[in-house]
Amino acid sequence: MTIEEAKNIRLVDYLQSLGYTPVRQQGANLWYKSPFREETKASFKVNTEINKWYDFGLGQGGNIIALVSELYSSVHVPYLLQRIAEQTPHIRPVSFSFRKQSSTEPNFQRMEVRKLDFPVLLSYLQGRGINLELAKRECNEVHFENNGKRYFAIGFRNMAGGYEIRNRYFKGCIAPKDITHIRHEGRRNDTCFVFEGFIDYLSFLTIRVEKCSKMPCLDWQNYIILNSVSNLHKAIDGLAVYERIHCFFDNDRAGTEAFQRLANEYSYRVRDASHTYKDCKDLNEYLVRQRSVQEQKTEQIVPPKRSKGRSL
Repeated sequence: MTIEEAKNIRLVDYLQSLGYTPVRQQGANLWYKSPFREETKASFKVNTEINKWYDFGLGQGGNIIALVSELYSSVHVPYLLQRIAEQTPHIRPVSFSFRKQSSTEPNFQRMEVRKLDFPVLLSYLQGRGINLELAKRECNEVHFENNGKRYFAIGFRNMAGGYEIRNRYFKGCIAPKDITHIRHEGRRNDTCFVFEGFIDYLSFLTIRVEKCSKMPCLDWQNYIILNSVSNLHKAIDGLAVYERIHCFFDNDRAGTEAFQRLANEYSYRVRDASHTYKDCKDLNEYLVRQRSVQEQKTEQIVPPKRSKGRSL
């Protein structure tokens, strides 16, 4: 199957073949409960006129290839085309009819950005092993309204002005979706460290500060946070100026494929740093495990009790 053949498949037909049915219609838009997570209200739409999808939780969308990329956590196009081809025998033309629908679209409204200091959010970060002072420096506290209800979360700003948002119960994005490129003013760094998400970025900063407290050298390199491995293509051009590119990707297929794509693009300049946490899913899991080991060692070091009897 070619890319053009895949793009000619109607998204609504493909989704129906996977068992996803829209819950309502607004003009040319069909609304679904997101195929990427469990939810009670639809936040995923397909525009049937242009055959494109958009997920308000992820803050991104696109054609059928972008959809399959998210579903199967891969950016390898031949693999994605293979998955689409395998599903083709089950795809049938479908149509839907609905009663009168509400005109309210699910989105994030009345956003307010504050200094990060809400105890519940700080407690969540502590549970992930994150240094709170670093988190307060790098992140914000974002309050917003979604479907008439107020929420708050940790917010991490991207290059387009959107926010990755995270709390104990929710992971999403306030559009627009983009990468975050952190450059240090006054320094001409030739090295860039690349992370999939901001929790891994905060994990790296935490580890570096703890291991090298006297001289952590956090500004000796720049950083790119993809805010989703599917954003890798947005980072390609920005990485061209660096002589050394260190990748701290997840130890899974998507992370491996993302590293390989950068290695194909920039050859020897790209280094895989995931070997430092090879037994863990990602850098944050490594941090949490290290914290757990340290706590166990601390508990084992118990000072001996003094004897009340006469010494010999």
